[in-house]
Parts: sequence; structure tokens; C-alpha cells
Amino acid sequence: MARVIPDYKEEARTRILKAAEGAFSEKGYDQTTMEEIAQRLGVSKGTLYLYFPDKETLFERMLQSVAAPALALLARLAEQKDVPPAAALAALLAFFENEVVGTPREKVIRLIISEGPRFPRLAKFHYEQVVSKGLASLRAIAAREKEGAFNAGVLSRFPQLIFAPVVLSIVWRSLFQQFEPLDVSALLKAHKEILLHKLEEHEP
Repeated sequence: MARVIPDYKEEARTRILKAAEGAFSEKGYDQTTMEEIAQRLGVSKGTLYLYFPDKETLFERMLQSVAAPALALLARLAEQKDVPPAAALAALLAFFENEVVGTPREKVIRLIISEGPRFPRLAKFHYEQVVSKGLASLRAIAAREKEGAFNAGVLSRFPQLIFAPVVLSIVWRSLFQQFEPLDVSALLKAHKEILLHKLEEHEP
């Protein structure tokens, strides 16, 4: 039996990304320094530069690592043509509830919302590497709807509607949770019921 040799370089890269995630989420992009991230890890700043050439690249790779599970799920759901679109959407909303809201991923999304307007290059990177790929998978899922479980035409044109309650939840929890707590689970359940209900067609 072949001996499995640990990939220490990949392990170190993962530790750096996790430390960066915590630092950026707490202090924002502009106020976070490579030195601070290194201090969290107990290493020299030069160690970080062995893996990432600058702070912007580290931030971008951190965004990709945080988004990777969601993008992988979306890609699988888009490729599995035997999975009904309604079931795919339900699985995606469950992922949002269990793996995004109330987790470190929520902080990262909140970071993008707050920092994106100030740093357009980072927003552009996030759109190209994360958002656009997610939207493409959602459009592929909506396109194979044939049973009328939901309005595929609307979702193909506006797949952003799928993510709307997640963004709403994150913004609400950040600004208004102390004044009026939001039941995210109930919100997502209501959103699923709306999505999976075929909208009636009206004459113009």
C-alpha cells in the first residue's frame, strides 16, 4: 500500500486563507495588512509572500475558497439532469440556510457588499470568478424545467431572484437584527414556496 505523503504546502495555504478570512471579515480590506494576518498565524510576513504575491491576490483567493463549496454544489446540480429543477432549487436554499447564514461565509458576503463600491477591481473579480459562474449554473437549472413547477422563463432571465433572500438576510441581520429579529429559516421557506409556485400568466 502506497504511503500518503501530506501536502504541507497546501495545508499552509489553507491556514493562511482561513486567517485572512478572519482578518478581512473583522477589519475590512483596506484596514487589514499582511503583517496582521501573519501575526494571527504566528509566522513572519515574508512567509505569506511565499504563497501570495500581494494582499489583493490573497483577498481574491480567499473569496474563491469561501465560495468554492457553493459553486461546486451549483455545478453538480446543473449537470445532474435527472435531478428535477425544483429539487435542485430546494437543495440550494437549504445550503444557504445551513452553510451561509450565521457562518463565516455570511461575514465574507457582507464584506463584499460593503467593500465592493470602494474597490471596483475586487467587485469585478468576485463577479467574474464567483457570481457569473453561479448565475450560469442557475440558468442551466431553470432551462431544463418542463413540468411547470415554477416560472422557468422568469428565473432564466433573473436568476438573481434565487439569491435575493440571502442578501436580504445578511443586510437585515447586519443593520436591523437588534430591532426586529429576522427568522431566516421561515423567510427561506416562504421564498421557496413562491419560487416553486408557477406564476399565472396575465394578458398585457
